[in-house]
Amino acid sequence: MEIQFVNILTNFMVLFAVIDITGSIPIIIDIKAKGVEVNALKVTMVAFVLMLIFLFIGEPFLGLFKVDLQSFAIAGSLILFFIALEMVMGIEIYKYDMTKSASIIPLAFPLIAGAGSLTTLISLKSEYNILEILIGLTLNMVVVYFVLRATGLFEKILGKSGILILKKVFGIILLAMAIRLFLANTGLQIPPNAS
Repeated sequence: MEIQFVNILTNFMVLFAVIDITGSIPIIIDIKAKGVEVNALKVTMVAFVLMLIFLFIGEPFLGLFKVDLQSFAIAGSLILFFIALEMVMGIEIYKYDMTKSASIIPLAFPLIAGAGSLTTLISLKSEYNILEILIGLTLNMVVVYFVLRATGLFEKILGKSGILILKKVFGIILLAMAIRLFLANTGLQIPPNAS
């Protein structure tokens, strides 16, 4: 099995863009502000395991529950939609269980190992060999771990007002991503001239 550096880099960049851990910093800070302890290693490992499962047995695994990829993506889009509403409107929809494991949802799933990243892994299998994808995925998980660990630093740099602005901006972006993911998997189209 021949491994090419350029393919590893491509896999890394595609997954980095889809996972978008840096864009999730305001969400992570918001979850921590609610008193939830974010265990960086645990969240990273859960997300990594979910992605590995999907990489090797994703479609057959969902098939056991008679769930197709589109339905799975729609479910993920709805979770993202409600998280985004919380961020933009300053309301609490998801009641966090104040335990160490509470950060697994929504951090490990659907923010890190979300419908987009899981389906992307399956798509990458058609173009690249498994080892190249695994290396790209592992490098992304290292980045995820360090970003989760460094959110306190980002919080100090940005301050309360900076975090509030980021939270609203990324909340709107997350809302748009959730709607796009929903529409893409339901086959619905927004007319180009809709106002």
